[in-house]
Amino acid sequence: MIGILAGMGPKSTGPFVDKVVDECQKIYGAIHDMDFPHMMIYSCPTPFYMNKPLNHTDMEKAIIEGAVKLEKTGVDFIAIPCNTAHIYFNQIKKSLSVPLLNMVDETIKKIPKGSKKAALLATVPTVQSGIFQEALNREGYDFLHQDSWQIYVDHIIEKIKQGQIDEAGTLYDELHRELAEKVDTVIIACTDLNMVTDQKSSGLTFVDSSACLAQAIVNKYVSLTK
Repeated sequence: MIGILAGMGPKSTGPFVDKVVDECQKIYGAIHDMDFPHMMIYSCPTPFYMNKPLNHTDMEKAIIEGAVKLEKTGVDFIAIPCNTAHIYFNQIKKSLSVPLLNMVDETIKKIPKGSKKAALLATVPTVQSGIFQEALNREGYDFLHQDSWQIYVDHIIEKIKQGQIDEAGTLYDELHRELAEKVDTVIIACTDLNMVTDQKSSGLTFVDSSACLAQAIVNKYVSLTK
């Protein structure tokens, strides 16, 4: 049974589960209801606020408590579709006795080898933590970040959390035009952003961390059922 610790943010949970179902169809040809895996999905509220600094102690505690509760349901492994949660990946992993998939590592694997400059669209805590920058540098990719892009991302996420999806989409279109002038690869590293980040026909390559994690979940599931 797959364990998914979601709810960060709440609107991203449903679309992420849809991605997992889609990957079941793509990876091993699931068709009938019985072809799909057992999944335990825990939507775990966490103390994340767009207008306040992140309290790392409270955030880590909430995620670890959620992960431990989820493990007790009998899941065989756990995935957390939240990039910010991966700031505490090592601590969460130590609290569990079942495997924990790493969303950041799975995302970096999917960046095209010919990528020249990559931009990261993520929450401020994720950007400040450096977890993606370290992984990009380790693999030899150039990283480009601008404060103006972060302002766009923050406003887009805020609009999504408020349910103002059309307004978020308009802001994303503006950001997309700026990105297309500076980079060739864009890493979507916040599951909330999936509400507006449909791929554009601009020559940009999008690497969606939630899609990468969904693929990893299904591949792990298939490996355990062989």
